[in-house]
Amino acid sequence: MALKKDKQKVLGEFFDDDRIRGFLEGQAPEGINLDFHILERAYRGMQAENFATFIQFFVEAGRDLDAKNPGGKSLLNLIDKHSSFGEYADILRKAGAQ
Repeated sequence: MALKKDKQKVLGEFFDDDRIRGFLEGQAPEGINLDFHILERAYRGMQAENFATFIQFFVEAGRDLDAKNPGGKSLLNLIDKHSSFGEYADILRKAGAQ
């Protein structure tokens, strides 16, 4: 499952703490690790500032920052290769992702 190289910023949307926490909910498609799915969905749907807040909530909820996709890659593994996503990778690393 490859991430798009051309991730677009979500502009003009307001994310309060309740909306950000809402990303912790949901179900993953069959065969996809729930924590990976939740991380990837937040990454794709948030600007870096909101993603940093989400990661705090994610860690506080006891979720796995190093959850893997079916290909054995974590979100950090996938986005670390792309310099344009460095801010997101730094947020994950600072929170303890390997």
